[in-house]
Amino acid sequence: MILLSVAILIAIFVAAMWLPVNMGLIGLAAALGLGVFVGGLSVKEVLAGFPTDLFLTLLGVTYLFGIASRNGAIDWLVTRAAGLLGRHTGLLPALVFLVAGTLTAVGAVGPAAVAVVAPIALRLARTHGFSALMMGLLVVHGAQAGAFSPISIYGGITNKVLASSGIAPDPMYLFLASAAFNGALALVIWAFYARREAAAGVTHEAHAEPPPALGKDGAWTLAGLAALATGALLFRVDIGFMALLVIIALAMAAPRTQDGALKQVDWSTILLISGIVIYVSLMEKLGTLAAVSDLIGQVGSPALAVLLLCYLAGVVSAFASSTALLGVMIPLAVPLLAGSTLSVMAVISALCIANTIVDTSPFSTNGALIVGNSPEAERPMMLRKLLGYAVIIVGLGPLVAWAVFVPLLGG
Repeated sequence: MILLSVAILIAIFVAAMWLPVNMGLIGLAAALGLGVFVGGLSVKEVLAGFPTDLFLTLLGVTYLFGIASRNGAIDWLVTRAAGLLGRHTGLLPALVFLVAGTLTAVGAVGPAAVAVVAPIALRLARTHGFSALMMGLLVVHGAQAGAFSPISIYGGITNKVLASSGIAPDPMYLFLASAAFNGALALVIWAFYARREAAAGVTHEAHAEPPPALGKDGAWTLAGLAALATGALLFRVDIGFMALLVIIALAMAAPRTQDGALKQVDWSTILLISGIVIYVSLMEKLGTLAAVSDLIGQVGSPALAVLLLCYLAGVVSAFASSTALLGVMIPLAVPLLAGSTLSVMAVISALCIANTIVDTSPFSTNGALIVGNSPEAERPMMLRKLLGYAVIIVGLGPLVAWAVFVPLLGG
């Protein structure tokens, strides 16, 4: 059954390439077929893997920013953000990277930071001639750069799991390792696009424009966005739930803000992501992931076993929750370190980075937010581009993280 579940997952991607059917629908059908007819599970048990939190996040955030896009609030924010740099608008990618990283470093959940920064970054990309894909990637990698600070969610989880496993954590080592790795990756992405733009003669230098006039509805929406950021970043209220609360408040304070906003919700992306996540959750129920972990544990070389564990973390995290996987993958690494000469924090850093840099995948919350905040006509293209980048980062990211921190720094 384990081999069958892996073969079906591969078949889902192949079928989606050839058939004009949403990949999530294929994944949902495959999950129900495999779980009910082969795994002996009930339909309810199969559907228990539905990503409720991700659904709520995508629904609430895309709905709210649809409102903000229609009444001019986003245009006002974009112009203000660009004005911070004056004529040096070519540095806008660095600005969005640093803002996202700062938010997560001071304790914001990654998706909350991406939800706040991504709509502004993507609008800046359109108004100043940047690649939307590049700006989206820099937002996500910026959020990951600050994600392992000592006061962050990821950092707190990792340090607690290490302590419970009898290992003294080094919070600053982990934080700086993730920040440096994601910063270097962001520089590579930025340099790649800058070189293409230079060859094409594209320039981003521009005069600062005065912000557009903001009506009453736009002002109410800005207040709602401020409430969203405050609730999600400071009080750690679920970003999707907070967005729905703001939407309801706006419906009462400024009813006209609701006109046409529901059309901005990207239902096709929600279906795609939900179907694939349900299938991956089924694979976990059937023991596929546990079996792969057991095979890794039988590898004789600790360094090679860590590499395989990094790949397992990267591949699974591209379709599942990075936060949840931190609590699973780290304990799997602890036995590999027993009796070896590998640096504990170097190995943990490699594993944590491999687990989180794939969050640009459109099947993760962060990647899905990038797709959901793209203009409706551009979403299919953005989805395909993010899938292509996900293939590259899943294929090379864990290897590079392992090479830097295990043989180079952890030997």
